Amino acid sequence: MQHVLVTGAGGFIGGHLVRRLREEGVGRIRAVDCKPKDEWYQVFDDVENVQADLQLLDACRDVTEGVDTVFNLAADMGGMGFIENNKALCMLSVLVSTHMLVAARDAGVERFFYSSSACVYAADKQSTPEVRPLRESDAYPADPEDGYGWEKLFSERMARHFYEDFGLETRVARYHNIYGPLGTWRGGREKAPAAICRKVATAVLTGDHTIEIWGDGQQTRSFTYIDDCLEGTLRLMASDVREPINVGSDQLVTIDQLVDIVEDIAGVKLERRYKLDAPQGVRGRNSDNTLIRERLGWAPSISLEDGLAATYAWVYDQVAATMQHG
Repeated sequence: MQHVLVTGAGGFIGGHLVRRLREEGVGRIRAVDCKPKDEWYQVFDDVENVQADLQLLDACRDVTEGVDTVFNLAADMGGMGFIENNKALCMLSVLVSTHMLVAARDAGVERFFYSSSACVYAADKQSTPEVRPLRESDAYPADPEDGYGWEKLFSERMARHFYEDFGLETRVARYHNIYGPLGTWRGGREKAPAAICRKVATAVLTGDHTIEIWGDGQQTRSFTYIDDCLEGTLRLMASDVREPINVGSDQLVTIDQLVDIVEDIAGVKLERRYKLDAPQGVRGRNSDNTLIRERLGWAPSISLEDGLAATYAWVYDQVAATMQHG
């Protein structure tokens, strides 16, 4: 990796990836996002930072010029509240996926990474909280999350065909609920760990010891800390694994248990109010890590307790600063 392009670099995972690549000693990094730079979560002065709309093919060609490695993380997305209510916007991310692949092929890029999602998995495999961990083969027969999941699954297949037809080396990771500091924690696009951390921090700071939980609290998920996500991404990128692979924790918890952990970190117990008509997604989802262990000799291992401790500390500071400044 001599000259690396990271798309979606102003976002949560993208910002952390740029930081990690700098730490790894990558010589030239081009960071691209559609947001104004003052809205990026992390900005580094020793990196080429570009604001561009990658839904446009010409923009993709411009930012891909001269690079040998692409990490495509750009997408219009958010937590369950966002993706259930913005299906068309989520599917329009296919423009970014398509045009980045075309630009990478034409620029002679050596290796191309696409960030997919556990939302590609068939809904009937995720219908109970006691879900069997999802194997990579469970994406077919296809019945992914409506909107967002279909875009991800289509773009996975497009990446595969760009290797088969044009020889572009593509790598695909199916991320499972990535969380950590320096990400979206309010506004409707945040995911469950950040939302719960925000709600608990708000309760602590205001003294209003109640918390609203979406659903009945019994739906299950696994949550993957950002450092594990980055390690899995870089290991996959350096490997010969061309098929999609899970990058996710296999520590399954209910949403109620997620709240328990954050309460323990904060040293508080809250009265729970369940919003049963809120977006909940599938009933249960967990990552089967058999394939990643076989192919990469590694799997995510950072515990939810440790990851949430770091995340809560950061979110607490954001909530406190917001309250202080009105």
